[in-house]
Amino acid sequence: MTFPLLSGMATGIAIAAPVGPIALLCLRRTLTDGRLVGFVSGLGAATADTLCGATAAFGLSALVTTVNRFHTPLQAGGGIFMVIFGVRLWRAPAKKTELSPAHARNLRAAFGSTFVLTLANPMTILSFAGVAAALGREVIGDTPWTATQFVAGVFSGSALWWLLWSGAAGWFRRHLGPDGLRWVNRLAGAGLAAFGAAQLARLTWGGGGSGF
Repeated sequence: MTFPLLSGMATGIAIAAPVGPIALLCLRRTLTDGRLVGFVSGLGAATADTLCGATAAFGLSALVTTVNRFHTPLQAGGGIFMVIFGVRLWRAPAKKTELSPAHARNLRAAFGSTFVLTLANPMTILSFAGVAAALGREVIGDTPWTATQFVAGVFSGSALWWLLWSGAAGWFRRHLGPDGLRWVNRLAGAGLAAFGAAQLARLTWGGGGSGF
């Protein structure tokens, strides 16, 4: 008896959990802008994870081909964005803001930026391809219904992880003063810039990256 929903949840958590540029972005946004902005940023990554999970579960080779066509510009754009945003974070003022209804556009930007950055990471879809191969059809299932359960589980697991991540960061937010926020900006900025530079280096000297 297989449980594709639970397998998908475990997969979503496993893919989201490693600390990388998205985790740094969500952490910094939660600490400076509040839990909602941090969580919505995580949902952008969860949605991208779900798209990749669907690609693996349903065997959507046509979608892989389409995404692969834009792989290099996506990677380059993601790398440049991370470097620029990392520098901006390093220089950002150490202050907290509170979200108001007038800032709904900030939520859309938070969601969209992490969605694109997750898809721009070549390891995202490769990770799902590896997971799908490791689990096999006996776990994911070979019907549209079981595949749908797996994909729903991926989103649920990834979203749950980002909810916990932003919640924990929100707890620390209450205890951070200007000096603490300044160090958060610098560490997050340096980390993002490093991730972006590494991605651009792989494109420049690695023959275009890993590919999909």
